[in-house]
Amino acid sequence: MLNNITLGQYFPGSSPLHRLDPRTKILLTVAYLVCVFLVKSFWGFAAIALFIGMCSYLSGIHIKFLVRGVKPILLIVVFTFILNLFFNSSGQVLVKWWIFTVTKEGLRNAVFMAVRLILLVTGTQILTLTTSPIALTDGLERLFSPLSKVGFPAHELAMMMSIALRFIPTLIEETNKITRAQKARGADFESGSLLRRAKALLPLLVPLFISAFRRADELAMAMEARCYRGGKGRTKMKPLCYRRADLYAAGVFSLLLATVVLLNRFL
Repeated sequence: MLNNITLGQYFPGSSPLHRLDPRTKILLTVAYLVCVFLVKSFWGFAAIALFIGMCSYLSGIHIKFLVRGVKPILLIVVFTFILNLFFNSSGQVLVKWWIFTVTKEGLRNAVFMAVRLILLVTGTQILTLTTSPIALTDGLERLFSPLSKVGFPAHELAMMMSIALRFIPTLIEETNKITRAQKARGADFESGSLLRRAKALLPLLVPLFISAFRRADELAMAMEARCYRGGKGRTKMKPLCYRRADLYAAGVFSLLLATVVLLNRFL
């Protein structure tokens, strides 16, 4: 399950999506989230799925890799599906058993919410997969820079967010190593009751926390050795600048947003 987590991973490349300005990708990702919540019909989801497929093709990242990132939240998707399926009793009844009632509208809402969650996770992965942590930090800092005039720590917040994203794959790899080491010593994480399996995780959590604190301390010492003192007075070797491709990307997404609005109105 941990190997399926794609959040925070970066795939180096020179695709059109990789070359976009990180600020453009961040803003379009936020707009994408809003667009997914604006959808009111399955035709709108079909348009968004087509857009994700186009982004997958342009970025060189296989669509199967994006779908694999849904597996860690599969339990949440199933739980949401069940809640919407059984707790919406209004409408045409399809199945009724004991206190549970499945209606046509409830089934539609359950599928609708499950598809929405899947598209949310699938689409937002493209940001971290096509943007390096350094570029992501620079983009967030530039977007938050107007707020720095009122004392908002733009650089520090962007640095913390990028470090947190960068450490997700590292901690996953560390967890896999500790899990294999504990299994080699006879640890059992999969059998027994829920309470027993929770207790079995203690030998896994303790070394994981120790490793995380050690890595954080090493990172702090490395930053101090490089005379890092925050964002004030720092310059960029590669300053960010918008290009024509960013305008094209914004135009394509505007077409998607217009399509969703039209589908909501006429379908």
